Amino acid sequence: MQKELTTPIQSWAQSASAPLWLRSAGIVVVGSGLVAACAHLALPLWFSPVPLTLQTFAVLLLGLVLPPRLAAATLLAYLVEGTVGLPFFAPSPATGGLAHLLGPTGGYLLAYPAAALLTSWLARRGQRRFIRSLASAFLGSLVILASGSLWLAALTHAPLRSILTLAVLPFLPGDALKVAAAAAASAAFQRLRRKAADSHPTL
Repeated sequence: MQKELTTPIQSWAQSASAPLWLRSAGIVVVGSGLVAACAHLALPLWFSPVPLTLQTFAVLLLGLVLPPRLAAATLLAYLVEGTVGLPFFAPSPATGGLAHLLGPTGGYLLAYPAAALLTSWLARRGQRRFIRSLASAFLGSLVILASGSLWLAALTHAPLRSILTLAVLPFLPGDALKVAAAAAASAAFQRLRRKAADSHPTL
């Protein structure tokens, strides 16, 4: 079953001579770098302190292609890297680092490890199918939206209607597209893995 869930990156890593911890560290570095790159593909919204970014897509994709603990570790590493001052968070008026993490988008960011963990765990509860990946990513996206809106509500003391307008409703169409894109990309990874396994049966 574990081999069935292995991505092409993991298949390559398993065949490498490096120790397991080093291979895992490499995946964490590459994965957190992917989230950082997606964070800078941002579109500020004039009516909300929360910009539109591709971060959610990256978080959900990592949840679908990595095992639960490795997916969570990758997103934890991303938060640590951004907190210490690396330019990993989305551009914003915040000064960066910890100030960014404690700002209006902090709830979304802090939810990333849990969302990736949940997405990965749900996606592996049975035989891998596109619909299962889609549902798993959808629930992971809900975790991010819920955490982000609750954080913003606590930070601003705004009424529920305002929070929905600022932190939830504007992002639903885009998040639906990100969920579908993450599930499709995960399915493509699985196809590549199967082809790689057919070509190199020892992997």
